[in-house]
Amino acid sequence: MNTFVYRLTQLHQRLDEQIRAETKRRAPDTLNLLRLKRLRLRVKDRLHAMSRRPQPA
Repeated sequence: MNTFVYRLTQLHQRLDEQIRAETKRRAPDTLNLLRLKRLRLRVKDRLHAMSRRPQPA
């Protein structure tokens, strides 16, 4: 696994944690949740695109 993929994976996990923490709050900030979820989706799409790309030999 290259460094960039590892960092994206770590970012995805941190975003998951932030989303979980925000949803557990008494009054979750819906705009912040939406922003976090969109960012998490962008990271996930980037990881998926990188996994489909042919690897250099």
